[in-house]
Amino acid sequence: MSTISVNSEINPLKKVLLHRPGRELLNVTPASLERLLFDDIPYLAAAQREHDRFAAVLRENGAEVVYLEDLAAESLAQSEDIKRRFIEQYIAEAGIYAQKYRRHVFDLLMKIPCEKELVLKTMEGITLNELDESAHRFLENRFPAGGRSGTDKTVIDPMPNLYFTRDTMVVIGEHLCINSMYSVTRRRETLYGAYIFDYHPDFKDRVKRCYGRSDPLHIEGGDVTNLTDTVIAVGVSERTCADAVEALARNLFADKDCAVDTVLAFTIPVKRAFMHLDTVFTQVDKDLFVVHPGILSSLEIFEIRVKQDGCGNTISDAACSSVRDKNAAENIELTIQKAEGSLEHILARYMGVDSVRLILCGNGNSIAAEREQWNDGSNTLCAAPGTAVVYSRNEVTNELLDKAGVKLCLIPDSELSRGRGGPRCMSMPLIRQ
Repeated sequence: MSTISVNSEINPLKKVLLHRPGRELLNVTPASLERLLFDDIPYLAAAQREHDRFAAVLRENGAEVVYLEDLAAESLAQSEDIKRRFIEQYIAEAGIYAQKYRRHVFDLLMKIPCEKELVLKTMEGITLNELDESAHRFLENRFPAGGRSGTDKTVIDPMPNLYFTRDTMVVIGEHLCINSMYSVTRRRETLYGAYIFDYHPDFKDRVKRCYGRSDPLHIEGGDVTNLTDTVIAVGVSERTCADAVEALARNLFADKDCAVDTVLAFTIPVKRAFMHLDTVFTQVDKDLFVVHPGILSSLEIFEIRVKQDGCGNTISDAACSSVRDKNAAENIELTIQKAEGSLEHILARYMGVDSVRLILCGNGNSIAAEREQWNDGSNTLCAAPGTAVVYSRNEVTNELLDKAGVKLCLIPDSELSRGRGGPRCMSMPLIRQ
């Protein structure tokens, strides 16, 4: 079995990456909610119980669950040099630039003997009272008058969105995207994935990349859907720009070992409620999708493929054996054309099935649809064809799924949903059958 392999949204889930919410949630305050992209402050103990149930449901359905914090810790444990470089990069990306005060933070983190505790601490963030007294006087001056007072000031922000592991990374076939995040708040999150796939013995030198965290065009994993082994859908959304979709397509098409030959760009309204494609559209069975009706009137879908000559040969100036050969990718000529027809007909045509059924989130009722989409009623995760993990609170949509023959795995969500993400957002499949 490959180290990573995902060619579908519905095939049996065999291995999945999660992050159990940790103390980073305790450093979210009312004043920092907007900056940290949260709408409310979750209760950590309850959020952990809900997440533990989520992980248990995945295991009960045959998936091996691995945790971001564990894999990151195992990666740092490979050598002292890797650990030091991680800490230095973490500090630099946190915006601590003065050498003297970078040293205070560096010393604090290097003193943590356990790699997992170190990883969890970097996720949690750092407050002023954790640093040496000599650092306080300088760092206090970094905060404007009228701001938070005392030694509980945040020196390095927490990363409360980390439990949405789908956003930072995504597997396409046997290729990995480590995503270039839209929000400054979330860009540091991809550091853990970079170290895991660079240094963890299970992944080092064994995984091809099709996008990188430092790529200038923003793309996030919630916008990427594996429809078949040859067709993917990518949302053009609040968090993923059209140019990034084109760049991803070029990278995939340039690799002779990549099976993907078609990228469908789904244009959805640019708004926080619809931040990613998977907040409004997910697959639950071979011919069945959940969709938020609020996108249907404005949805446009564009087909992106490689331009070919009259003999069916790819038009490019260079052959490519590496997906990250940027020159070869840039030389690939693309054709982009609007896909005509209803969403059902477009999906059926590109997926090679007779027909496709759509379940409307909230049963088409405008009030129920808005409420349940906001609480991730259309953000489902398939454990297997026709078996979907869903938030229990979305009763209208869940009833429709049940009537359509979908086996529902209900999970509690009172606290997890405060971060604006559902079961699909909280999972990064590494292997599907």
